[in-house]
Amino acid sequence: MLVLGIESSCDETAAAVVSDGRLLSNLVASQDEVHARYGGVVPELASRRHMESIIPLARAAVSEAGIGMADIEGIAVTTAPGLLGSLLVGIQFAKGMAFATGKPIVGINHLEGHLNAVRLERNDVPYPHVALLVSGGHTSLYLVRDFGDYKLLGATRDDAAGEAFDKVAKLLGLGYPGGPVIDRLSEKGDPNAFRFTTPKFEHSAKFGSGNPHLDFSFSGIKTAVLLNHRDAASKGRVNAQYVADLVASFQEAVVKFLTDRAVTAAKETAAKAVVLAGGVAANRHLRKRLEERCSDSGLECLIPSFHLCTDNAAMIAYVGERYLRQGKRSDMALNATANEEIGL
Repeated sequence: MLVLGIESSCDETAAAVVSDGRLLSNLVASQDEVHARYGGVVPELASRRHMESIIPLARAAVSEAGIGMADIEGIAVTTAPGLLGSLLVGIQFAKGMAFATGKPIVGINHLEGHLNAVRLERNDVPYPHVALLVSGGHTSLYLVRDFGDYKLLGATRDDAAGEAFDKVAKLLGLGYPGGPVIDRLSEKGDPNAFRFTTPKFEHSAKFGSGNPHLDFSFSGIKTAVLLNHRDAASKGRVNAQYVADLVASFQEAVVKFLTDRAVTAAKETAAKAVVLAGGVAANRHLRKRLEERCSDSGLECLIPSFHLCTDNAAMIAYVGERYLRQGKRSDMALNATANEEIGL
């Protein structure tokens, strides 16, 4: 089955073609230059750029796959979660194409796409496994028992990890997006120069997953970086090496927090492996540390290639093909949802 995937949940327009679980094309139009001056994504500007990019990008993805639009047998599109304006651009395009061609359409949750991105490179992903999904909008732990069978184990109670990276980079004047620049700059710094502690939680069903020992919080670490920098600036101690040490220590604290939680979850659920997913999965220190922690604990560690970690349409097309084969369809009432968790 030839499936066209469309992803426009935030600030990257993406289109891809998947056939029988194989990736034939995967294109992404980045908006980093649009939002860099603001230090974060501006929803209105993101929607406008999606409108400009979606049609030529979809055509290019189909062409790169070596087929024509008439050969597409199904359309998969991200419907949640994300920025409503951005999501609607992709959904309206997909619905228009489905109406014009008579081909089936299916709406896909962006989070489920991330959880299955690794399947585009590995057919032998073991079940059950724990998935650590880390991005600009989400930081969650899932028990993945099979395709379509997910249980939320832990979630962030405030900032997501990627959001914390962006905010720290902004307050230090390092640019946007913050994750890649902090990853690079940390190589020049001492990760043990400063000590940032992680929070301890009381039970709460209102925020996170309600599992205190598996939930996350990054607002405290972010605030600690701000206060450290403010104190150093007041004493004239801010220089290039100080900033490198500061971000390296920040990154070390975040990575340790993430990997500790993932390994703990895997042990408690008797999982066979840990899968890393989401945009922050492109962080080199996180990839290396998680592999080390899993190896020490006798767990298999599965991490997709960089292009399958960040937002992409390949993962949407893959999940869409699986559901279309099962007979799942969406109708023309398909709409966008800003917040929609899975595994509850």
